[in-house]
Amino acid sequence: MAEKNQQVYPIAPANGYTRSDAESLESADELKRKKKIKMAIYISIFVVFQIIVITTMSLTVMKVKTPRFRLGNINVQSFESVPATPSFDTKFTTQIKIKNSANWGSYKFNAANVTFQYQGETLAVINIEKGKAGWLSTIKRNAEVSLNSSRITGSNLGSELSSGVLTLNSVGRLNGKVAIMFIMKKKKATNMNCTIAFDVAAKALKSLQCK
Repeated sequence: MAEKNQQVYPIAPANGYTRSDAESLESADELKRKKKIKMAIYISIFVVFQIIVITTMSLTVMKVKTPRFRLGNINVQSFESVPATPSFDTKFTTQIKIKNSANWGSYKFNAANVTFQYQGETLAVINIEKGKAGWLSTIKRNAEVSLNSSRITGSNLGSELSSGVLTLNSVGRLNGKVAIMFIMKKKKATNMNCTIAFDVAAKALKSLQCK
């Protein structure tokens, strides 16, 4: 009989505290809230990272710069002049340079030409075939140039030859497109404007300056 009347009591926790259902729900809500905060932080970091990447690419990789169209080294093969006539005759080799070293994409250009002038009068024209300059690169086209004064009229060529320096110009315009990562194409035209100075006495190149 004593065993039937004996009551069974639940075992109390070691710290003497029992967690209620409400507290368990509150703890679960707190964990969810912390997870949401972490997720929001991760998303914010990802968005900021993407903005930085896109901005960097826009300012560097995706930015299209105008290629450069220039003359390269000039090697004088012959130079003859007569200030009294006045007249001159010269032959030299040079390079036509298309510099695309600032773009992360190829530059496809159309056929063009380079005109050699004396005080605005055309002395010779060199044709440039269409082609392509690769990304971050420069291409060079060799050219042989022959110039003489037969087309020059009514100028101060005599006094210039007597001064010891003959100044000529080379001009041209190249039209084409820069293709960035095969997804963006932008038209770009580049101009040549070079000043060539010959030392009459030395029969050699004095200076070459291109803008």
